[in-house]
This record gives sequence, C-alpha cells and structure tokens, in this order.
Amino acid sequence: MTQQLIQKYNVPGPRYTSYPTVPFWQADTFSSTAWLSRLQDTFVGSNATEGISLYIHLPYCESLCTFCGCNKRITKNHQVEEPYIEAVLKEWQLYLKVLPEKPRLAEIHLGGGTPSFFSPKNLQKLIQGLLAYADTTDNIAFGFEGHPSNTSAMHLQVLYDLGFRRVSYGVQDYDAQVQTAIHRFQTFQQVATVTELSRKIGYESISHDLVFGLPFQSIDSMTDTIHKTIQLKPDRIAFYSYAHVPWIKGSGQRGFKDEDLPSPALKRALYEHGRTLLEANGYHEIGMDHFALSSDSMYLAKETGQLHRNFMGYTTTQTKVLIGLGVSSISDAWTAFAQNVKDIESYVELLAKGELPLLRGHILTAEDLFIRTQILNLICRFATQWQATDWTSEERAALQQRLQPFIDDQLIEVQEHSVVVLEAGKAFVRNICMAFDKRMMRENPTHQLFSQTI
Repeated sequence: MTQQLIQKYNVPGPRYTSYPTVPFWQADTFSSTAWLSRLQDTFVGSNATEGISLYIHLPYCESLCTFCGCNKRITKNHQVEEPYIEAVLKEWQLYLKVLPEKPRLAEIHLGGGTPSFFSPKNLQKLIQGLLAYADTTDNIAFGFEGHPSNTSAMHLQVLYDLGFRRVSYGVQDYDAQVQTAIHRFQTFQQVATVTELSRKIGYESISHDLVFGLPFQSIDSMTDTIHKTIQLKPDRIAFYSYAHVPWIKGSGQRGFKDEDLPSPALKRALYEHGRTLLEANGYHEIGMDHFALSSDSMYLAKETGQLHRNFMGYTTTQTKVLIGLGVSSISDAWTAFAQNVKDIESYVELLAKGELPLLRGHILTAEDLFIRTQILNLICRFATQWQATDWTSEERAALQQRLQPFIDDQLIEVQEHSVVVLEAGKAFVRNICMAFDKRMMRENPTHQLFSQTI
C-alpha cells in the first residue's frame, strides 16, 4: 500500500455499525410511539423465524483506560451492581409489555464498561431475569466481554451454565510502555490463564481484542503482541483501529500526547504486519477488523454469506430486531433505531416513572433502507449489487463520479449494477461506503465527527 493512497484516503469517516450513522439521525421525525410501532412490526415478522437479539450495556469499570471510547462509569463501589441490574430488568419488562408475543432469544451480548465488574451472582440474576420471560432459539449465541484481570472461574462457570459459549477478552497490547500510556494492565500470564480456563469449562469461541494505532506502538511491539496472541490460539481476533476522538470523549482520551500516536503510514503498517502474521498462522480476515480460524462460526458465516454487522460489530446472528438494554444502549428494529440516555441517574429515574429511557432515534426512510443494504453488503461481503430501477440516471451518474477515484486506483471493480471491492481496496472499505452515504453528503458537516479511516 503506497504512502500516496494512505494520504489520499485518510479522512474522517464512519465505522458503519449503522446507516444512517448516529450524527445524521433525524430527531424531528422520531418519537417513542413511532419507535415502538416499527419495533412491533418487525418483531411480528422475525420472532418466529430468526428470533431477536439482546445487547445489555454494563457501564461500570474500576479504572479508566485512556484509549476507550465507550460509555462508562469509573468506581470501586460494587454496591452499584444490584440497583443497576434491577433497572435493566425494569426496562426489559417495559419492552415485554409492548411486544405482541413471547420473544425468542437468539443472541445475548453483555458489553461495557466491564461486564466482569459485576459479581457472578448478580450476572446470574440478570440473565435469569431476562430468560424467565423468553424462549430461546435452537442455535443461541450468548457471549460476554471479560477483563483478563478480573474474570474469575465463577464468572465463567455461572454464565456457561446459563448458555454462554462465547467470551472476548480485551488484551489491546502486551507492551509495557503502551499499557502504561493507555492505563490498561494485564500480563500475558493472566490472559493465558483465563483463556485456558475458558476452554476447560467449555467455551466454544474465545476472542482476543487487539488495537493498532495506540501510542508508542511499533512494528517490533506489534510483532511481540501478535506472537503472544498466536501462542494462545484464540478462535477469533478483533484487530481494531484505535479511534482517536478526544473532542467527543474529553479527558478520557488525553492520557497521552497526540505526537505519541503512530503516523498514519505507520498505523496502517501495523495492521498490515499484524494481518500478515495472523494469516500465516491460520487466521482469515473477516470484514474490516476481525480474524477467525476456519473452525470458528464467524469464518463459516463469512463463507456462507451470513455475516452481519450491527451496533455490536460483526456478528454471526442475523436478526432484524436488536433490543438494547442499559444506559446508552442502541436498539435496532431494521426500519428504526433508538438510543437510551447516557447518564445512569437519568436512566434509573425514567424507569422509575415507567418510561422507556430513550434519548434519541431515527425512523428509516425507503432510501435509508436501500443505502443501508448496500453498505452492509460492502462491509460484510466486499461486494454489492442493485436493480436498474433502484437509481435514477442522475443518481447513478453521481455515484459513478464518486466511485471513479477508487476505480482509478484499482481498489474496486464497477459494473452497471454492482461494485466489487478488490483485495487492495479492503483497507479503504469505509471510504468506499462513504460514496454511498447520501445522508452525510446532504448534511456536508463542517466539523469533524468521526475518527480517521486509516
């Protein structure tokens, strides 16, 4: 990959966990009534066939990782656990009242924050409270995010007994200088111990999360991190690009200086080097930022065209209904999005009043749904196609003009009704998706909303 291409395409751009992306949601056409109506409509068509997904946001952490862009509350006071879980279960009850039939759960994901901040007993109370009012599909996908330094054998066993078979561990990087800069500490031995314990208990898919583009990273330090990861042979590896957005996240991403970050060229070199090492050791690149062994369900989903992407990232479960519970969680009913309030106190207060704790949302138009499908195809399958009637001649000409730079740089192949991302273009798939992003083009933002694409 040439320095010229990196400079050309290293611009701010969305990660496309949704379309439209959150900054371009239309608040003036959104209401809780409209959201619930869209949710009910989609639920009726999907519950009996594919089931629904639940995402539960557990926001507490004992210490602040200065690279993190997630919604979190830093505390060592574990008395907050039970009231928060009770609030989440109240929210679940509000949704159960409006769903037309008993939900069938295909997927549960516990994210954070740090889900393993919560005691095994309280996590058990949470999951049992969710499952008590729902059935499950035949092929459930229950997973959680664990911290290598505080996920215990009891955490793993309790969740396994409740149906969890997937766990992801946030490793980020093993280099001591990098760990100090991002204030994220765990030793290789801690990661090895919890990984092997997970296997012993019976977890079928173990993932390690790594991040490239962190302060002080080098080719040598990345080599060491990847080699250590390969030794433990996780089934999946999420290899995320660090999103430097301190204007959004405030002091939480100011634990180091901007000049401590790798240059755009080095940042991309870190990924390419990591990818080379992973692929040489049996891992396959999945989408934009994931790798998996050929035995893992994510690789099988990619091969069979079942890979999906939503607010949880890439997933093997294709459900059109995703209900987000907990502070800041985002729900997706395919034709509508809704996000909860971001402040824990407001969240609890609204639930105490019997109200869904919604902050904002978006009702998708027919155009939104068409563009959403195109972008999902690109980021999940690196190809998309359409019917001749899907675009007017003017729209098709405008799209061709926006895609022309990628054609000239031999990053994509374009036919009359299709686009295929070439191998060299996969690194720029976010940029390619932006050519389809009508909402962003119409809004034409004058200030930076997103992290750099490279």
